[in-house]
Amino acid sequence: MMTAKWRALLAAVAMASALGVAHAQQVIPVVTGEQWQQSSPEVKKAYLVGLSNAFQVQAAYEAANPPTDAQSIVPRLQKGLRGQTLDGVRSQLDAYYSKNPSMVKRPIVDTIWFEIVVPGLAKAG
Repeated sequence: MMTAKWRALLAAVAMASALGVAHAQQVIPVVTGEQWQQSSPEVKKAYLVGLSNAFQVQAAYEAANPPTDAQSIVPRLQKGLRGQTLDGVRSQLDAYYSKNPSMVKRPIVDTIWFEIVVPGLAKAG
């Protein structure tokens, strides 16, 4: 029977392989508020699920030897996003880009970090 750590490692290898193939074909663009605003709610949720899965794979891989905050952003992401839902994050991103049209070139991950995770960390203490 395959353990959770091995499944996570296998998933990470598969993801890395897929990204390597995609990278060989073309450079993967950074998703910004422009693409976010043009996307359907389903595509936005799929993006967030993919991002979440990537961090969950990393957390599972590091579970036996968790890194410090200085070594990885994963512990801070988990703490800063505690209590958030996918739909909640989607709504917050929609509201941010709607209220800040001059920031549409800002990458989604940057917006998630500074507008959702960092305030979540401040609340968590």
